[in-house]
Amino acid sequence: MAKITKKRKEALAKHDLTEVRSLLEAAKVVKDITYTKFDSSVDIDVRLGVDPRKADQMVRGVATLPHGTGKTVRVLALVTPDKEAEALAAGADFVGLDDYISKIEKGWTDIDVIITMPAVMAKVGRLGRVLGPRGLMPNPKSGTVTTDVAKAVREVKAGKIDFKVDKTGIIHCSVGKVSFDESMLAENALEIIQTLNRLKPSSSKGTYIKSITLSSTMSPAVPVDSQVNSAN
Repeated sequence: MAKITKKRKEALAKHDLTEVRSLLEAAKVVKDITYTKFDSSVDIDVRLGVDPRKADQMVRGVATLPHGTGKTVRVLALVTPDKEAEALAAGADFVGLDDYISKIEKGWTDIDVIITMPAVMAKVGRLGRVLGPRGLMPNPKSGTVTTDVAKAVREVKAGKIDFKVDKTGIIHCSVGKVSFDESMLAENALEIIQTLNRLKPSSSKGTYIKSITLSSTMSPAVPVDSQVNSAN
């Protein structure tokens, strides 16, 4: 039998972690049972009633969190020279094309998001072997391949995230930091849930959202009402 850690014992003593709560209540509990010395990320996990092996049930999308993620997102804009100035003005951390493609081919991936334009995808496409396994490959569905690079950069910097259901049918993404007010965490989480509801595949039968939990980097998971329709 696995040993229960001291911190988990403290968490279990303070709260019933089997109780299903509203988003706001769950966010309060997560903040209360997080003991890390650093500003932990708060994550939402949503188990969907879909079969990711079927193409028509692959749930993937983007959401702009109203309060951002609390993370510093390093953005690389792979663009033609005439677009470099606007990408920099929009807040991109790295801007260029051939030099960065060469660096990536040699293994450099010290970035969080890559934004590019359709005109250079022939060059960027050959980076799939390096970027694909790391989830960094630009994709039109996530808005990272676009003719309006400056807008895409601003949105990512402001808190736009993309997500994709994993092979077990779970969506996992960050909704902020423990230092956020609980209402900010709840509102960010609600944005994810509402976006998922809009993306429900027509071929998905039965219960679509099976379960929702909130947790921080090292805290136990807190169950959330799967019928939630408000942040409170």
